Amino acid sequence: MTRVRRGYIARRRRTKIRLFASTFRGAHSRLTRTTTQQKMRALVSAHRDRGRQKRDFRRLWITRINAVTRENRVSYSRLIHDLYKRQLLLNRKILAQIAISNRNCLYTISNEIIK
Repeated sequence: MTRVRRGYIARRRRTKIRLFASTFRGAHSRLTRTTTQQKMRALVSAHRDRGRQKRDFRRLWITRINAVTRENRVSYSRLIHDLYKRQLLLNRKILAQIAISNRNCLYTISNEIIK
């Protein structure tokens, strides 16, 4: 029987997976089976953590706004409620940046809204 030369497609697929996992440690970057498992796990984690990152940043912004507004004797929920009542379109990210960079500006915003 003559010798059959295999194609290059499987090798190309494995090479692609190895390039993806080249920064992993130990067998996770060397062995094909564990490399494919780790690639799937990494992609699942990345997908999950994109949603979690949005949640975490929103929590951080709310905490920052609340910390600054409480110094002015106004609660966070009252500030957001009055913002919605006045139909001012300032999201929590922008309010948190204002709270960090310029507290006096946030004080004046909250005082104007409450009055």
